[in-house]
Amino acid sequence: MSQRRTVRSRLERVAREIAKFGAVGAIGFVVNFIVFNICVHGFGLAVVRSGVIATAVAIATNYVGNRYWTYRDSDRSRRSREMSLFLLFSGAGLVIENGILAISHYGFGLTTPLADNIAKNVIGLGIGTVFRFWSYRTWVFRAQAVETAESFLSAPPEPAEARK
Repeated sequence: MSQRRTVRSRLERVAREIAKFGAVGAIGFVVNFIVFNICVHGFGLAVVRSGVIATAVAIATNYVGNRYWTYRDSDRSRRSREMSLFLLFSGAGLVIENGILAISHYGFGLTTPLADNIAKNVIGLGIGTVFRFWSYRTWVFRAQAVETAESFLSAPPEPAEARK
């Protein structure tokens, strides 16, 4: 019975991590969406340039949220390593997100504001978010995430007599 509680508590911890990551991401999405549309429609900048600017602003917002809320209990002793990895993986997410925008806008000729927003803020951001979640928890904010995953995966199996 105690193994079930342990597995359940681990699952709850991972669920809380995903929920916090999602809340931070939702704020980042709003920032990204607003900055992107202001740059394109307010300042008349090119869509990919606007996308890169918007994503960079959202990355800064998300770092603060993830560092001080989602992963606040992770190792803080190697902050420069953390920041370097965060920027590396965020940059890869930026390329994914805005690469999809560029393909849609310039490759397929889908140039309406709706098409640009769907390509960048739905498809690109969706794929980029999955990549970022995996890379942040695996490499950037490693102490808490690895401890959670390793303890979940290494839990000893429940004895047969306890399952009866």
